[in-house]
Amino acid sequence: MPKVGQEPIRRAALVAATIEVIGEAGSLDVTVSQIAKRAGMSSALAHHYFGSKAQIFLAAMRQILTDYGQDVRAALQDAAPEARLEALIAVNLDPSHFQPATISAWLNFYVLAQRDPDAARLLRIYQGRLRSNLIHALRGRTATPEATADTLGALIDGVYLRAALGGAGIGDAQAQVLSVAQALLTPEAQ
Repeated sequence: MPKVGQEPIRRAALVAATIEVIGEAGSLDVTVSQIAKRAGMSSALAHHYFGSKAQIFLAAMRQILTDYGQDVRAALQDAAPEARLEALIAVNLDPSHFQPATISAWLNFYVLAQRDPDAARLLRIYQGRLRSNLIHALRGRTATPEATADTLGALIDGVYLRAALGGAGIGDAQAQVLSVAQALLTPEAQ
C-alpha cells in the first residue's frame, strides 16, 4: 500500500537529484536510473511520477524558474519604482544563479528548447516574464521601453551565458548590463 503524502516529497527529491546529476554530468546524457538512485528510489517510481527523463528535467527547470521568480518578486517588492530596472538586472545576475548545477541545467534547457515543444513553451514563458518586468521598469525612463526591454533581455541572457562559461566575473556581468542600460536610457525620459 502506498504511503499517503509521499508523492510531493518524492517528486521534490527527484527534481533536486535531476539538477545535481545533470550538473555533475554537464549534459542531459544521464539516465533516469542515475537520477532515481541519487534520489534514493527506483527508476520505476521515477517513471511513475514523471513518465520520462525529459519530463523530470522540465520539472527541475520549473523549480529553478519558480525559485528565480520568487527572487525577482522579492527584489521588485523591495525596490523603489525608480530602482526597479537596477533591481531586475541585479537579481538576474545574482551569484545564486551561478551554481554549477544551475548553470548546467540552464545550458541544457536552451538546447532542449530547440527540439522539445514543452521546453520551448517554458522558455517563452521565462522570456515573456523577463520582458514584461523590464518594460514595466523602463516606463518613464525611456521613450522606447519595449525595444529597450528586448535589448536588455537579450543582453542579460547573453552576459549570463558568458559569465556562466567563465568569460566574465559575475560582478563584471552586472556592471556590463547596468552600463548598457544607462546608455540606452534617453536623457529626455530620465
